[in-house]
Amino acid sequence: MQIILMEKVINLGQFGDVVKVKNGYARNFLIPQGKAKRATASSMAEFEARRAELLAADLAKLADAQARGEKVAGVTVVISQKAGVDGKLFGSVTNADIAEALVAQGFAVEKSQVRMPSGHLKQVGDYTVSVALHTDVVVDITVTIAGTN
Repeated sequence: MQIILMEKVINLGQFGDVVKVKNGYARNFLIPQGKAKRATASSMAEFEARRAELLAADLAKLADAQARGEKVAGVTVVISQKAGVDGKLFGSVTNADIAEALVAQGFAVEKSQVRMPSGHLKQVGDYTVSVALHTDVVVDITVTIAGTN
């Protein structure tokens, strides 16, 4: 399926690119989330007519994400979990737990924005976790897991 990207999508293309993707990816993910539109003749004409307006909105989102990124960068989040004597947690700390702790500290972050490439955290200690506020704005935070008995 041919689509027009309404914002930058990692591993796919930039704003305004016309790309071909699998039908399910377009129908189930890109189009419902507003990241793309079908590339029909009418939508291409509408896109070109509104290109400047859409680009300005995309740049405003980027500027907002950069401002939020400066505030979030370097923040330390402390999460208390039950742990055994060897420091191994009963359960794990997930991206939802980290997002919840950031929201409690006053930062607007969704769990899908918290990136944990090594998986869930299962030991007591300090970890560096990435938060992707925008495709171009990724900041690192420190997560400290404190074990409780």
